[in-house]
Amino acid sequence: MPEPDDSLQDQVPSHAECATPAASQHRQEHDASEALCEQVRAAHAARRPLRIAGSGSKAFLGREVAAEEVLDLRAHHGITHYDPVELMVSVRAGTPLATLEAVLAEQGQHLSCEPPHFGPAATVGGTLASGLSGPRRPWSGSLRDLVLGTRIISADGKALRFGGEVMKNVAGYDLSRLMCGAQGTLGVISEVSLKVMPRPVASESLCLELSLAEALTRLDAWGRTPLPVTATSWHDGRLTLRLEGGERSVQAGREQLGGEVLMPDQASAHWTELREHRLPFFTARAPHQALWRLSLPLALDHVEWQAAVSELLGHLEDADLLCDWAGAQRWLYSDAPADRVRSLASRLGGHAICYTPGAVAAEDSPLMPLAAINARYHLQLKQQLDPHGILNPGRLYAEM
Repeated sequence: MPEPDDSLQDQVPSHAECATPAASQHRQEHDASEALCEQVRAAHAARRPLRIAGSGSKAFLGREVAAEEVLDLRAHHGITHYDPVELMVSVRAGTPLATLEAVLAEQGQHLSCEPPHFGPAATVGGTLASGLSGPRRPWSGSLRDLVLGTRIISADGKALRFGGEVMKNVAGYDLSRLMCGAQGTLGVISEVSLKVMPRPVASESLCLELSLAEALTRLDAWGRTPLPVTATSWHDGRLTLRLEGGERSVQAGREQLGGEVLMPDQASAHWTELREHRLPFFTARAPHQALWRLSLPLALDHVEWQAAVSELLGHLEDADLLCDWAGAQRWLYSDAPADRVRSLASRLGGHAICYTPGAVAAEDSPLMPLAAINARYHLQLKQQLDPHGILNPGRLYAEM
């Protein structure tokens, strides 16, 4: 995993600066919204593009932004409202994700989708802008599903609010969730309200020695039962599962599935390192190989997968493949050209993203090229919300 941009981490606020009253009686936070709005207004008036930045932990996920001026959101930090009873929290974009998670943990709560950090200073705004979710995503929903509302700064420097702080307020044309994954190209996220969930009472992780075909067959069968599975990963003949919920249901699941039971510290480390791309699979690649994320249909036939891989990529070793999300997300290392990996994903009904900086041509994007009709809608949306191309121009695709 690429290192974050150290130049963007000098002013990251600490836990104490962003804590809520539940975590500290002497809370410090900073509302920089007016200064941010003024900077965007000035850039809009001068038709001067902006590069929106937090800690830089996910800078590798898109193209280089064609802008010299940086709109740094790290000074805009703090948890503005947290109601554990209502299961919601509102937090400014520059707040470190680790700070938010620590405050939630004090109340026995968490962000159920386990969003990755990819760096110790990752911010909430960057997390939402990237739209990434972790191992629990197929069972808990995505990060987008947790968004109740947002405050954004429009391309002309206006402070806008969409959605609310409770589920019943989220209706109609939901621009809040549109910001999730847009990487700052449609608006500057200044604050977000999120749904939070109680942490599971019990958790156990199991390992079973299975081929990929056997693992996918069993996962498909287990998915039709009430087993409390909340994470899976398969690599090189080893399937690891996590069971979470009430103590009795977890115990019953463990007895039904069998396998090796991981110690709690070992299990926690496995899922954290999977989420953060720190498992040996992610850190021991050959220099000439690129890491690709393939998002594929859950019901994909394994024979079809093997045939497509053989035709487009050639022989793929088990050591070069890691599957999670019960097989719907597959990570692979390959030195094949980008168009062949993308053709593989397209043929199988999914899409591919390159996670290795510099592995695709500079004029290309790490993201999957859009179909013509989708590209047209994306362009129309960009033109409506950012007609002068002020916000992160070219971040997703060159034409945007």
